Amino acid sequence: MELTLLGTGSPEGLPRPDCPCAACATALGGAARAATALLVDGILLLDLTPGAAFAAARAGHSLGGVRQVLLSHPHDGPSVEVPAGLPQPGRVPDGRELALLTGHRVRAVAMDHPGTGYEVTGPDGERLLYLPPQGAPAGVPDGQRAYEMVVADVIGRPDGLARLRAAGAIGATTDVVAVHLDHGVPPGAELTRRLAAAGARAVPDGTTLVVGAYEDVPDVPRRTLVLGGARSGKSVEAERRLEAFPEVLYVATGGTRNGDSEWADRVSAHRERRPGSWSTAETCDLVPLLADDGPPLLIDCLSLWLTYAMDEVNAWDDDEWAGGGERALRKRVAELTDAVRATRRTVVAVSNEVGSGIVPATASGRRYRDELGRLNAGFAAECEHVLLVVAGQALTLRG
Repeated sequence: MELTLLGTGSPEGLPRPDCPCAACATALGGAARAATALLVDGILLLDLTPGAAFAAARAGHSLGGVRQVLLSHPHDGPSVEVPAGLPQPGRVPDGRELALLTGHRVRAVAMDHPGTGYEVTGPDGERLLYLPPQGAPAGVPDGQRAYEMVVADVIGRPDGLARLRAAGAIGATTDVVAVHLDHGVPPGAELTRRLAAAGARAVPDGTTLVVGAYEDVPDVPRRTLVLGGARSGKSVEAERRLEAFPEVLYVATGGTRNGDSEWADRVSAHRERRPGSWSTAETCDLVPLLADDGPPLLIDCLSLWLTYAMDEVNAWDDDEWAGGGERALRKRVAELTDAVRATRRTVVAVSNEVGSGIVPATASGRRYRDELGRLNAGFAAECEHVLLVVAGQALTLRG
């Protein structure tokens, strides 16, 4: 089964008309994207968009053989003119299946957002799932056979991928292609990096793909360290890297700090951001978690873990530090980095980068700064991917 993406952008396209934002200003030439429309084997058109016939011609195809046009979502604005010879567009009721004379079968999948998803099965049994903008499946039965290809709004609804993964509908070899791309993410390297974290990719308008053919599916880094200063966006970046995966265990190392209302507000903001399917463990006992099998871990953050470890060995006291506290802390850090090296789990950890600012005025402050630098360096050495977040922008240091 052959799929041609006549467009890969949001319903408004990219760049949006008259939008002055930086993403739209740079989405020119090959980075521009028309509204998403899919041509399957030249006979099935999913979403009719303005200029579809010209887009098909540019991709070396014709719409002359199209026998069915299906819409996945309500189309706002003026009605799109139906090119001569094309059947009138329609939608299949949720749960119903449409059989084409060519041997293709199309089943409508219910969404949790206005619109309809379409599961297309080719004559040889290969399966494609196409989801509308801002849409995720309303329910996915467990134990599904993995699709060969999923075409979806990865950036807008990463939780949709999480649902499909949890049910087995996305497997290790599923080619996940991002569409409905809008100006929320800058194009180029940042888009590629953001999608790779979800095990997905983007392709230019006009690309033709063979459903079921082997593709180099992006590998999700198994161990990632996200560094950054205060309010840099490092925690948001770390959460983004796992939001397309179900059953993440969020490991909060800061505790509740009873009586500290400002800290409680911070904790509440973090919890509200996280998907409802994630669970939380408030602990600094990281080594057993890393040794166990289980869902991905998001550790936030190592700097608070270090504070706990230094408290445990009384590292703030100069005499205790010289009398064995330093050796005890080094041992704890080595145990943690050894556990990271040996873990089989997917891990994303957050830590503060504090060594680039003002030199602390106290000996204990300088000791903490130095030990955090050593911890970050040791942890990063065991990670496939290391990011530095500055002013909300993620810079790749490794991977």
